[in-house]
Amino acid sequence: MYQPYPTPSQQGSAFPPQSYNHPSYSQPPYNNTPHTSSPPPPAVLSPPTAHNDLSSPPYTSSGPRPFPNDGRQNSGSNISIAAKEIKLHANPKEREMYENMADMYSIIKTVEHLEKAYIRDSVSASEYTPACSKLIAQFKTAQNLLKDQVPDLNKFMSDYRLDCRASYDRLAVKGFPATLEHSVVSDSGGGFKVVAETVQHFITAMDSVKLNMISIDQLHPLLNDVMESLNKNPSLPPEFEGKTKIKNWLITMNSMKASDELNEEQVRQLLFDLESSYNAFYKLI
Repeated sequence: MYQPYPTPSQQGSAFPPQSYNHPSYSQPPYNNTPHTSSPPPPAVLSPPTAHNDLSSPPYTSSGPRPFPNDGRQNSGSNISIAAKEIKLHANPKEREMYENMADMYSIIKTVEHLEKAYIRDSVSASEYTPACSKLIAQFKTAQNLLKDQVPDLNKFMSDYRLDCRASYDRLAVKGFPATLEHSVVSDSGGGFKVVAETVQHFITAMDSVKLNMISIDQLHPLLNDVMESLNKNPSLPPEFEGKTKIKNWLITMNSMKASDELNEEQVRQLLFDLESSYNAFYKLI
């Protein structure tokens, strides 16, 4: 017959009190404390105070520390959290390379914002032209310093997620400001001064070619001056033949390195285009 476990009042000689002192028991199985209807008082937490001893938590109640030790070793574990500086370079040469790449990145972003500001008429043509020309020159210098590390500008922009189509067109394709591509009437109104400057730039460019100054870094600024002076003449038609030829030469030179030189055939063609453009301009004035 099934015999239920006896209550403390029913314990007799079969269950002596010393049987609860068995080593397997840490405490008696029954609690003889009288039951009360009121719940136990809640644990009172002391307000957080500054602790200099990291081995004790900031609260009086037991439990894990509620916040990390901010890089200092915790008494409960052997793990220490410490911030470490990550260096991109291992030597001064690599450091210079990353600095040059950062300069190129900033120039590309700046030109993109400048192009959008000019489109929205936030900057005038007189402010846009020198700023854009300066950025193009800085880009050419940075590109020359990174010719081995960054051979392809399109890949560089793709690797660093540069979605700057206007900047790419201005820096890598054309290489001159938008005011030289499209005619912008200046405040001077195109008087004798503008005509004299245009003639001077034409003669300077032709004489330089005849003196065998055929490197890109020598010819590009001269053709740039010719193109800028032509755009200051409002009397010229929009599709003036000389402007089209000079613009095509600027685009061709922009795809070449600064140290490159024109071959004999290119020199003859450039000189022919300059002379024909000068004659056409002289007839119109």
